[in-house]
Amino acid sequence: MSITLTSSAAPAQPTLRLAFALSMGAAVSLGITRFAYALLLPPMRADLGWSYALAGGMNTANAVGYLVGALITPMLMRRFGTTRLLVVGAVLASVFMAGSGFVTDAPALLLQRLLAGVASAWVFVAGGLLAARLGEAGSSRGGLLLGIYYGGTGFGILLSALLVPQVLRAASGVPHGWAWAWWALALASAAATCLLAWAGRAMPDRPAPTAAAASTDTAPPVALHRFGWALAGYALFGMGYIGYMTFVIALLREQGASASFVTLFYSLLGIACVASSRLWAGLLDRYRGGQPQALLNGLLGVATLLPVLSASAPVALVSGVLFGGVFLSVVASTTALVRHNLPPSRWAQGISMFTIIFALGQIVGPTVTGWISDGPGGLARGLVASAMALWLGAVLASRQHSLSQETP
Repeated sequence: MSITLTSSAAPAQPTLRLAFALSMGAAVSLGITRFAYALLLPPMRADLGWSYALAGGMNTANAVGYLVGALITPMLMRRFGTTRLLVVGAVLASVFMAGSGFVTDAPALLLQRLLAGVASAWVFVAGGLLAARLGEAGSSRGGLLLGIYYGGTGFGILLSALLVPQVLRAASGVPHGWAWAWWALALASAAATCLLAWAGRAMPDRPAPTAAAASTDTAPPVALHRFGWALAGYALFGMGYIGYMTFVIALLREQGASASFVTLFYSLLGIACVASSRLWAGLLDRYRGGQPQALLNGLLGVATLLPVLSASAPVALVSGVLFGGVFLSVVASTTALVRHNLPPSRWAQGISMFTIIFALGQIVGPTVTGWISDGPGGLARGLVASAMALWLGAVLASRQHSLSQETP
């Protein structure tokens, strides 16, 4: 089943250019709104006297908001349209990030992280759906286009790595100097939103429905058990990867890493995220079951364990590059699974289903990892638990087979 892009603006814009513009949705929703927090966790924890459990709870609150946002995204897309929700969500995410710089009480910061999570889910799901539609229009490179979208998170991580340490250094003598970093991130997110608005105008909000597509619009919901193994593996991915992304900078700091090394580490991680769009495109196009998710989860477990096994700088850099080159492709693999196994009219439902499971894993991951890290063994033991979750997720995902091509 194909999608016809009827907007006159869409064919005029090169597909890759649109994909890169849409990737700003992933940059805002994950790269800036969520993952920049890893750079801010050490100074905020030191300034505000947090435990690791409370520090992890900040990202748990973000994930709770993400879950709420994902649950209501399909309804909002039907009411307001995909591109409008994409842009409004990006604007609100920027506003809520700026708000984190105006408060110091833990409950207020938790609320800001929760609200930012709601808005970022709107951005991420809506942007992923538009990227899937773009991939269907150029189906011969659909895996690449999806990879570009999700790899856009790397742009946000790279920008955060270059921006946050500089702002923290400049504001080192100011009370609660970390607040200035939140404001700088909000401005960067607002700039990325401008590119999203352009992308929204350059492609249609909805595909023109064919008769076959229209006939499936009233089909029953996707049976969860048909994606059961992939969903279980994805939940464990959400638990495991977020532990690394929340606490790896704190671990490096404990091991004596300098601010310049942290910038290098996080920059290389972000660059690897961007490069991963081409690295794994063939894998996503070739396999129709859970094989890509299983392989990528296994590699992530290795990357997560490396800085625990050795505190040397080269090992840490290998860990960051490997993790950055893999983790977003796990997210892309679930969208590819949906594209391969469901008709286009069901993609929004399928993507939302995986997004909800993703959010559930992320709710558990940061707080549990932080709680483990507060005990004997510290952050190292917390990251070991994250690696174990990723490897178990790989085993479960390997059991996911391709679905029948008929609508369930």
